[in-house]
Amino acid sequence: MGKEVKVWYDQEADYLEVLFERKEGYFKETENDAVMEKVDEDGNILGFSILKVSALERGKPLSVTLKSLAA
Repeated sequence: MGKEVKVWYDQEADYLEVLFERKEGYFKETENDAVMEKVDEDGNILGFSILKVSALERGKPLSVTLKSLAA
């Protein structure tokens, strides 16, 4: 069986979260103020979140590179 990806959107908070793995970790900043990446203690990317999704500019793509610290 393949990996499960969890996608969760809270309309009231205007918050989107995508998790590739359900594992202990923490959120850290990215180059975009609206996007946080979730990593484990080794720096592996577990997912990401986007704040104020509805406030993103229409017609302008959101582009963020998530960088894993693990080799």
